[in-house]
Order: sequence, then structure tokens, then C-alpha cells
Amino acid sequence: QVHLVESGGGLVQPGGSLRLSCAASGIIFSINFMGWYRQAPGRERELVARIGRGGSSSYADSVKGRFTISRDNDKNTVYLQMNSLKPEDTAVYYCNMVALNWANYWGQGTQVTVSS
Repeated sequence: QVHLVESGGGLVQPGGSLRLSCAASGIIFSINFMGWYRQAPGRERELVARIGRGGSSSYADSVKGRFTISRDNDKNTVYLQMNSLKPEDTAVYYCNMVALNWANYWGQGTQVTVSS
């Protein structure tokens, strides 16, 4: 059975930083894409950042220059370093992984709250 376990969310003041981690277990096929999505109350889930197996990455315009996605293929783990956080970054952040056989997996979500 596949499990994605997220960690690192919490409450932070505007301008602060957080680092999210997501580790996968039970995935038989190698992972192609790893990514982070977020969903704020009353809004649709949106892609924050994605990274391919070779390391190529893309970001939502709203987080470019502030967030950095990285991955450890040996550990089936993806990270999201979030700097210069703003109140509008407040959301539940979800980890997503797509295996080479195109199986799609989601984490349970971790709350990030940016508030003074």
C-alpha cells in the first residue's frame, strides 16, 4: 500500500520560512513527477511547484523567487522550502507524486498558516 507522509507545516509570521517534506513508501514504480499543491478555504486546489525526475522544476507565478522545490530520488522524498511567506500563502499543502506507470498519489495535507 502506498503512503505519502507530509511534515513541516505550521504557523509562521509574515516574512518567515518553513520547509515541507513528503516521503513516499510502498511505491513499486519509480516516481516521475513530484509536486506540491495547495488549497485555501473557498478556493480550488492549485499547483505550487513541480519537479521532474531529472530535476527540472516549474513554479506558480505567485511563489517564484520565494519557494524552492527539491527531491531525493533515493529516499522517494520531495521538499518545499518556503521563504518570505505571505498571508496569502496560507493553505493546506498537499504532496503529489506520479509514478512512471502514471499512477497518481496524494498526501493527506499539511496546514500552513502565515499570520502575525
